Formats: sequence, structure tokens, C-alpha cells
Amino acid sequence: MHSLPQAVLAYIREHDLLGPGDRVGVAVSGGADSVALFRSLLDLRGKLGLVLWVVHFNHQLRGAESDEDETFVATLAQRHGIEFLCGSSNAADHAVANHLSLETAARELRYKWFRHLLQGSALNRISTAHTLDDQAETVILRLARGAGTRGFAGIYPELVVENPELSDVREQRHSAIVRPLLSTTRKELEAYLGQIHQVWRDDQSNRDLRHARNRVRHTILPSLERELNPGVRSVLAETADIARAEEDYWTDAVRPLLADAWKLSSGGAVGTLSLIALSKLPLALQRRLLRASAESLGLHLEFHQVVEILALTSKPSGTAVLAKGWCVSSHRGGLHFARPRPGGHGTEYEYQLPMPGTVEIPQIRSRFQAVLMPRASWEGYNREHLLDRASLRHELLVRNWRPGDRYWPAHRKEPKKIKELLQERHLAGSEKKLWPVILSGADVIWLRGFPLPAQFQSRDRAAEAVLLQEIPLNGQNEQ
Repeated sequence: MHSLPQAVLAYIREHDLLGPGDRVGVAVSGGADSVALFRSLLDLRGKLGLVLWVVHFNHQLRGAESDEDETFVATLAQRHGIEFLCGSSNAADHAVANHLSLETAARELRYKWFRHLLQGSALNRISTAHTLDDQAETVILRLARGAGTRGFAGIYPELVVENPELSDVREQRHSAIVRPLLSTTRKELEAYLGQIHQVWRDDQSNRDLRHARNRVRHTILPSLERELNPGVRSVLAETADIARAEEDYWTDAVRPLLADAWKLSSGGAVGTLSLIALSKLPLALQRRLLRASAESLGLHLEFHQVVEILALTSKPSGTAVLAKGWCVSSHRGGLHFARPRPGGHGTEYEYQLPMPGTVEIPQIRSRFQAVLMPRASWEGYNREHLLDRASLRHELLVRNWRPGDRYWPAHRKEPKKIKELLQERHLAGSEKKLWPVILSGADVIWLRGFPLPAQFQSRDRAAEAVLLQEIPLNGQNEQ
């Protein structure tokens, strides 16, 4: 047995990912990582007692090349006598229809199909080829987006998938997506494929620097290796291991606190968190308890929202308005979470804006686009219309303004409530309710009809800027 399968075997046993009788669908895209995973598990199936399938999902993103990937994987499975299962859907159409980035849309479709296989076929495990390099990239991306300690946990070795069909069959292992290569680097995988003379297919889109992960992979991580630490990938992966153990511990610690301090209404429409119970806890536990309470309602809080809600605890009463119509109010000794009112979503919208990229907002019949502008292309543009790329530390979000939003247009002495700014323009009714803003994290960085904030405008020495444009769906420009 080659050294790579031995290392994979050790990781599988350490995390109890696969065992005798497991029926495993090996997710193979055709790239080096997934082909190496398949060949490794092929070597290990006798030792582990596995039954293998090859599963492939065609995202239909690269025309004939995508079809050629599918044919390559099908031929690989046939050559080794392994049953082949294939799913297919147009990721580009899904991205447009659901206002998602292409990467997010592809992942959503792929994992939906994985869950379908686990819930409706003979498989009880799907094995994916996430590597140590993928783990390092994920930690950097989540750190940059402000994901907090939970984000540092990165990719988990096992993702359990609920399977109602197997709920009463206790002798069977639960359904899960597993990642046996998280301690293995891409270089090790490619070296292994060379040793066994196994070819694979290269996806050129993995070098497209318009995608954030590719910029981390080909630019940021190599720079960190050169300038700071040659072993930075392993350090980041170790950080993820530490964070996962911490998250597991704190999840267990918060569970009894949640049971005592959090009460759901009979219909589950609202919940109340006891201020007395919350006040007795240190800040770290307050934050975690608040997050866990919200998550029981299906509401995932960002850090700035947690800070805003905790600020209510020092006031006799008050309200924090969150995304998508949620609100939290403080009164009568509790923090009261309320779901959006039925039918209230008609005047609410919220869409991710890729950078670079575009998104359509049907509620206002507009398309927004974020264009990356290298310094050499700035000529002819007013600097006040360009945003400093380095200042935008979070993903962009287009939505209608909400009560409490504030904005600081250039040439004003101080920020003002957007409500007051719109009143200056004598806006009213549905037009006022739907007026768009663009956020980076918690900061409103663009408000239709007003100058960009001075703190986010392009800098003279910056290498790159961002141009935000709103274009009506009839094709004419609108500021």
C-alpha cells in the first residue's frame, strides 16, 4: 500500500468516519483531489469493509468541458468495476434565480443532490475530497468576513445528514458527508497520482481570480508562505482543529443555560430570553447564549447584531431591528424575539452582490453591479464615485433601508438617520420604503442619490477601486 492511503486510513480511524458495512458514494469531479480520494478508498475498501459507488454532479458551467468531465469520471468508475451515479443541474440559472454567487449556487445544488442520495438510495455516506489546503483557505475566508470563533472551525470532518428513512434502524450508522483528506495536502495527492500513473482533469475555472477562494489559493496563501511562515497552511488547519473542539465544548456548556433562560411561545413565533439569567453570565457566555437563542428560531446573528442586542440590556426598554423583518425588544425582564409579520416581506428585500458581479432586484426593477477598477482605468471617473477596495472588508449586500440605518454622505458634518435623509428628498409611500442601500458588513456604504461616505472613497495610492452602479432593467443608468 502506498503511503497516502495509509495516512488516509489513519485519519478515517481517528475520526471514525468510515467503517465495516458502510455504503460510500465517493464524490469525484475529475480533478486531482477527488480522483486521489477515489483511488485511496479503492485501496482501503477491503481493509475497512466498504461498498463503494462513484458519484458525480455536472454543474453545466463549462459546456462541453463539463460533459467531458462527466465522461471521464464515468469511464474511471467503469474501469475499476464501480457503479456510477450522476446528477446534473444548471448552476448559472440557479445563481440568477436565487440571487447567489456562482460558487454558492453550485455548492447548494451539489449538496442538495448529496442529501437526496443519502435519504433516498442505498448510500449512507458521501465522501468528499476537501484537503488541508481547502481547510486553510476556508479559515482565511471566514476570518476576512468576520465569522468569529465559530468560523475558525472551518470544514468539519463529518457533516451528519438527517435521514427519516433510517430513523428506526438503530443498527445502521447515521447518514453523513465525510472528508477523509483534511490532513492531506494537494501536493501529496498529486504526488500519489504520479506514483500510480493515474491521470486527472484540470478545471481552468479554478484559476479565475474573480473568485475569492481562487485569490486566496493562488495569491494570498503563497504570499503568507513567502513572507511569514512556510508552514502557514498547517497552522491554519491546526487552528481549525482547536476551534472545532472549543465549539463542541461551548455548545455543550450553553445547552443547559438555554433550557433555563429561553422560552418559546406555543406557536414558535416568538421567544423570550431572561435578562436576569443573561446578566449573571460573563460576556463570552452572554454572546453564545444570545446566538443559540436566535438559532433556535432559525435566525443566525452576525457579531454586530449581537452587540446591538446586548446594548438593549442596559436600557429600560428598546428595540433592535434585524434583517428580513426580525426585531428584538427589551421589556418586562426579557429580550423578546419576534418573527417577521405574515405578508410583511413585500416591502423587504435583501440580496448578496458579488464583487465583482451583478444582482437583479425585482422589487425595484434594477440591476446592481460591482466593478473592480485597476488604478490604470480610473481616468475619466470622479474619485468620489469610486470606493476604496481595501476598506470593503465584508461581502456586499443590497437591501432596502431599515429603521435605525444611518449614513454619512461626503461633505456632511456627521452621519444621519437614513429616514431623515429621505425626508429631505420629500420621498414617501412605497418609493421611500423600497429605497436601496448597499452594505459592507454593518456599514452602509452606498445610498441611492447621495455621495459616497468620505471614509470609503478611493485613495490616491490604492491599486484597485470598486465602482458601484445601479442600472434600471430597462437599461438606462440611474444614480
